Amino acid sequence: MGELPLDINIQEPRWDQSTFLGRARHFFTVTDPRNLLLSGAQLEASRNIVQNYRAGVVTPGLTEDQLWRAKYVYDSAFHPDTGEKVVLIGRMSAQVPMNMTITGCMLTFYRQTPTVVFWQWVNQSFNAIVNYSNRSGDAPITVGQLGTAYVSATTGAVATALGLKSLTKHLPPLVGRFVPFAAVAAANCINIPLMRQRELQVGIPVTNEEGQRLGHSVAAAKQGIFQVVISRICMAIPAMAIPPVIMDSLEKKDFLKRRPWLGAPLQVGLVGFCLPVLFYCSSIHVSRLEPELRAQIHEQNPSIKVVYYNKGL
Repeated sequence: MGELPLDINIQEPRWDQSTFLGRARHFFTVTDPRNLLLSGAQLEASRNIVQNYRAGVVTPGLTEDQLWRAKYVYDSAFHPDTGEKVVLIGRMSAQVPMNMTITGCMLTFYRQTPTVVFWQWVNQSFNAIVNYSNRSGDAPITVGQLGTAYVSATTGAVATALGLKSLTKHLPPLVGRFVPFAAVAAANCINIPLMRQRELQVGIPVTNEEGQRLGHSVAAAKQGIFQVVISRICMAIPAMAIPPVIMDSLEKKDFLKRRPWLGAPLQVGLVGFCLPVLFYCSSIHVSRLEPELRAQIHEQNPSIKVVYYNKGL
């Protein structure tokens, strides 16, 4: 068997992203919860394989399947811009189990004020870790900025949840089940821009198709953060809008009336089934960048019309 060629583009997903099946295979591989069980040594081995290959060094005996496996393990545990290992619950591979558990509990325990406050706090604590761990670029963020974003988002989510809860007391029970979704949407509008405010000040890296860094752009940061806020809210719609309708119907059946303890695990399972996933990479036309960066890119390569950036999770 010959040595693995160096022309495999591991900057891009393995499967064709113009097809639904290709996108699904890519995202299910990146978010595979089994990657959470990998040891530190296995993660480091995958990182070494990927970094060596990008540097033009092929690990002896490496096959193409092993290269792609290492690439997806690397993507699931390390920040794409800084290369630092992400804290366990902030990793891509933790998104499905963490989100389905927390969202399921928010949708289940929405009737009592203490449980509403507790699960909104848990959700915003998790979101703060995810937003920081998967921020775009390598711009540092201070402890004060982290604290401001965390407290503001938690306060906004709890205030929205409790306010809407009081307003829906005299409405049909089904309406009250959608209060957690409204709280999550409000918190996303607060948490993400605050947590990533540093990017709005210094910009985020933009690259060409080959992944070569061309500069930093505030315009790309604004577009990326807006896309993340909208996609986070849209992501929550299937997981937080479909299960309440199903559970409202099921809880009227004798089966669940005799087994009320099944409510929480059933809700969590429904959320997991409905939970979609997000992706990192996005693009922006060079004409929408800052004049200085636009001139710099035009000087380097006038043929570049579109640049790419990591918008974050």
